[in-house]
Amino acid sequence: MRRDLFAAIALVPLVSACASTGGGVAAPTRPVTVREPAKLPPRAARLQMMPGLENVVGVDADALGRQFGQARLDVWEGDARKLQYSGQACVLDIYLYPVEGYKEPIATYVDARRASDGREVDRAACVAALRGG
Repeated sequence: MRRDLFAAIALVPLVSACASTGGGVAAPTRPVTVREPAKLPPRAARLQMMPGLENVVGVDADALGRQFGQARLDVWEGDARKLQYSGQACVLDIYLYPVEGYKEPIATYVDARRASDGREVDRAACVAALRGG
C-alpha cells in the first residue's frame, strides 16, 4: 500500500507537467511594434571589378535584363537586390546596391556556381555561358 502511494505521489509532477493549458498561445507581455526599415543614404559601394565582368558590374537591373533576359529570382532585401540567372552551365547571382550618383541600384558583386552541386565556378566564364557566347 505504501509503495503504491509513493508511486502515485511521484507521478503527480510528471502528470501536471503534461496538462493542457487550453492549447492557446500566450500573449506577449509587451505589445510588439513593427517599424519600417530606416531609409539609409546610399553608401560608397566597392565594385567587384574583374576581367569578363565589365558589362555586368556597374550596370542597373534593366541593363542586366537586356543581357541575360528574365531573372530566375528577383529578391529585395531592404535597399539591396539580388538577381539570379541560370542555365545548364551555371547559376549567376548578381547583387545590386544603391550607389551615390546613380538613380537605381547597380550591380556591385557577382557570384557563380554549378547548379548540380553548388561548387564555385569562374564568374566571367559563367557570364559568357549565360550570354550564349
